[in-house]
Amino acid sequence: MTDRTIELDRHRGMAAQKATEIRRQIAEVEANRQTLRARQEELEKNLLAAPALNWHEASEKARYLLMIFSATPDAQDPRRQKLIDNVLDDFTRLCRETSEQPHPAKD
Repeated sequence: MTDRTIELDRHRGMAAQKATEIRRQIAEVEANRQTLRARQEELEKNLLAAPALNWHEASEKARYLLMIFSATPDAQDPRRQKLIDNVLDDFTRLCRETSEQPHPAKD
C-alpha cells in the first residue's frame, strides 16, 4: 500500500477528461444556483418582514425589485434600461439629500 494518491484523470483519454470536467462544472453551477436561490429567499423574507422606516430602506427594496426586473426580456428595451438607471440615480441622490438635511430638534 502507498500513501501517494493516484490521479485517475491522467489515465483517461482527453475526451473522458473533458466530459468529467464538464460534469463537475455543471454540478458546481447547480450548487451555486441553489445557494443563490436560498440567499434570495432569505433576503426577500427580510424585506417582507417589516415596512421601511425611511426613504433609504424603501429605496433598497425598490432597487432589489428593479434588479430582478432588469433581468427580464421586458426590461431590455433601451428606454426601460435608461429609466431604471435614472430611478436608481434618483434614489441615490434623494437618500443622500435626506441624510444631509439637519434633523429637527426634539423637545
